[in-house]
Amino acid sequence: GMDVPEQLPLAMVLERLKPWLENPSKKKLGQNVKYDQHVFANHGISVRGYAHDTMLQSYVLEVHRPHNLTSLALRHVNRTGMTYEDLCGKGKGQIPFAQVAVDKAAAYSCEDSDQTLDVHGVLWPQLENDAKLRHIYELEIATSEALFRIERNGVRIDAGALARQSNDLGARILQLENEAYEIAGQTFNLASPKQLGEIFFDKLGMPVVKKTATGARSTDEEVLEKLAEDYPLPAKLLEHRSLSKLKGTYTDKLAQMAIARTGRVHTHYAQAVAVTGRLSSNDPNLQNIPVRTPEGRRVREAFVAPEGKLIASADYSQIELRIMAHLSGDEALLNAFKNGLDVHKATAAEVFGVSVDAVSSEQRRYAKVINFGLIYGMSSFGLAKNLGIETKAAAAYIDKYFQRYPGVKRYMDETVELAHAQGYVETVFGRRLYLPEINGGSGPRKKAAERAAINAPMQGTAADLIKKAMVAVQAKLDAEKPSIQVIMQVHDELVFELPAAQESWVCEHIPAVMASVAELSVPLLAEVGVGENWEKAH
Repeated sequence: GMDVPEQLPLAMVLERLKPWLENPSKKKLGQNVKYDQHVFANHGISVRGYAHDTMLQSYVLEVHRPHNLTSLALRHVNRTGMTYEDLCGKGKGQIPFAQVAVDKAAAYSCEDSDQTLDVHGVLWPQLENDAKLRHIYELEIATSEALFRIERNGVRIDAGALARQSNDLGARILQLENEAYEIAGQTFNLASPKQLGEIFFDKLGMPVVKKTATGARSTDEEVLEKLAEDYPLPAKLLEHRSLSKLKGTYTDKLAQMAIARTGRVHTHYAQAVAVTGRLSSNDPNLQNIPVRTPEGRRVREAFVAPEGKLIASADYSQIELRIMAHLSGDEALLNAFKNGLDVHKATAAEVFGVSVDAVSSEQRRYAKVINFGLIYGMSSFGLAKNLGIETKAAAAYIDKYFQRYPGVKRYMDETVELAHAQGYVETVFGRRLYLPEINGGSGPRKKAAERAAINAPMQGTAADLIKKAMVAVQAKLDAEKPSIQVIMQVHDELVFELPAAQESWVCEHIPAVMASVAELSVPLLAEVGVGENWEKAH
């Protein structure tokens, strides 16, 4: 018997609180509201009337700082308080919250609420008086609500398909091990850098690409990729690593993560983590499933629709290049999008000085790498590596590109200059992306911050757009088609589960809503695909 004083019965407390919690006119403030919403929903209460979330206030005001309550209270109101560890202990000796003494638990909970209110008192006025930041904050609040619903919906997983995939992957992994032993002429531990080093450099005489901090010969991913260009063994190891990771992270784990009763997994979207304004997803991480490999695409086949339903996937087409056109105001780029040209073909025509009709598939591929490379602030060295050409040749392509698209060059130079001057850059909608290393840091770190400064407004604006799309699409579904659910958000893509009869409605209306969430100087284009699983819909 724990020394527990008489407590109110949980059912009674919830029953009393429920009308207030579910009343939208009674305004609530929270820290990480979406989490609390799930806890209440698990007890049959759908909270209405959330007005503010201090975690999101902090995320909008200072994206690069920590957003947990302990940090916020210390930073903004100079308060320290009890931590969860103070209450429950650490590590092995940690007790569940249910076993904490009632008086202590009460003090901890009340202090949490009190600190949240104090922090809100400092952060909200800063947002309230800045129209752009306030707009971004209101978008984040609306997004939180949309994400709560996506997480609640979850997505159906085909456990049988995953088991077959795990089986196939296991066999292939074993085969790769044997092929590796064959090439090496001996068995060895594929996970031991020391043994790899001996086989690579001593036995097989491969060149040492780079050394680790301790002076050992490195066999990391980058080294394997370099050596795989000339040697079969590292290529086998790379494949072995990627398949093992896929099996360990996805095909073995996904089905276990599903709720047994429904066969659905419910990812968790972290809204205040990525510094560009993007979402991140975990347990399971939906954004990491490789799209480039057939094995990765097979994993998407296990995300299925229940009987009588379909999966639809809608995504923005070339969103970051369109945003680059808008931000830079470059004539040639704007024209390509306004006239609905294949933008990579158009770029190839400019860079290689041929007519659009004469562009070869190889030239288009080069142009595509250049287009995406420039979005990420890629150097001529990076471009050369990507295309497998000399750095000099890559530099010439970049020069030629900038001659044909002077607006892009101007945008890049001005953005880097602005980042140095104010320490942050902005998205089209005014989200602030801070770059703490832009004026400090060593040479390479400063260079990385400059590349980030060029990319952040594009990635950040894309993130703003997809959030606007989620909110607008959900409102449209609530008003017209409540039987259609949004079940995932991955980068620039929204995924739906719909009754089969609604296929034509989705194909007509969803892209239109997504294209209309903002007026940029180039048209936004969204495309949708439908199928019985995520891979088929993609």
